[in-house]
Amino acid sequence: MNATTTRGALLAALACVLVGGSFTANSLLGDYPYAGGQFLRYGLAFLLLLPLAGPGAGARLRALGAGRWVRLALLAAVGMVGFNLAVLAAERTAEPAVPGVLVGCAPVVVAVVVPLLEGRRPQRIVLYGSLFVALGAFTVQGWGRTDGAGLAFSVCALAGEVGFAVLAVPVLRPLGPRLLSTVVCGVAAAESALAGVLADGSGWLRRPDAVETGALLWQAVVVTVVGFVCWYMGMQRIGAERATLFSGLIPVAAAGTAPLVGTGSYGLAQAVGSALVFAGVAVGSGASPRFARGRRPAVVRQGAFERSLEKL
Repeated sequence: MNATTTRGALLAALACVLVGGSFTANSLLGDYPYAGGQFLRYGLAFLLLLPLAGPGAGARLRALGAGRWVRLALLAAVGMVGFNLAVLAAERTAEPAVPGVLVGCAPVVVAVVVPLLEGRRPQRIVLYGSLFVALGAFTVQGWGRTDGAGLAFSVCALAGEVGFAVLAVPVLRPLGPRLLSTVVCGVAAAESALAGVLADGSGWLRRPDAVETGALLWQAVVVTVVGFVCWYMGMQRIGAERATLFSGLIPVAAAGTAPLVGTGSYGLAQAVGSALVFAGVAVGSGASPRFARGRRPAVVRQGAFERSLEKL
């Protein structure tokens, strides 16, 4: 790995660790209206990101065609609001491990879908690494009880996690990580408000208590502002396939932080699963020297592409 891909891997890893911590924060928001919480989270993140959008933001947004604006709306609806709604709906009739295991399969899906959309074959080394990551995520979380509805919503959560990466690929280059994060947070806040009014009427938003305020601030400032920008900066440098490998760190981080608030424990299964995730990331991202051997030409081409992105 060269310096650019190393930075990209570290940024993607940090983003996924922060998102994993958000699952623990979610456990403190069980009584807060879903749509209202999403509105506060993404609305505050939008306001914080707005000054960081960068020079020429307005011109770049005006240059987007209608198709890319539709894609941004889908990215917010599917990968952000829809993903969180699917997880919440799944956990009504399924144990939390069920959507967690399905979401852990996202690296496998992205490793296949992104190359096919670009007209090339999936990279075997990335696919092998994603299988390790999925197996590790399953080992960390186990498999819980569910019914048909819980399983269906868990599949929807998987689609949301995949969409968060795949839908962003064509708009990441013209917008850049900071402006992209700003725009999708603003769109997600508007979509959350609309969903809240339609679903819950006047009760869609209320004043959070002290614990809920702390959880919402963590999600907005740390997970969304810092996490989203780091995620898209990482994806810009190493591509969607390799960046999504690091989503295996989400259940690892969730399992590691759950004992801090008394919502879980960390034992042998979590340790073994974490090791499998780390192995999969090392294999698929090329961080392992043994598996990176013989892949130098691909790294050179990727480095040139990354340098061109940084000039945009």
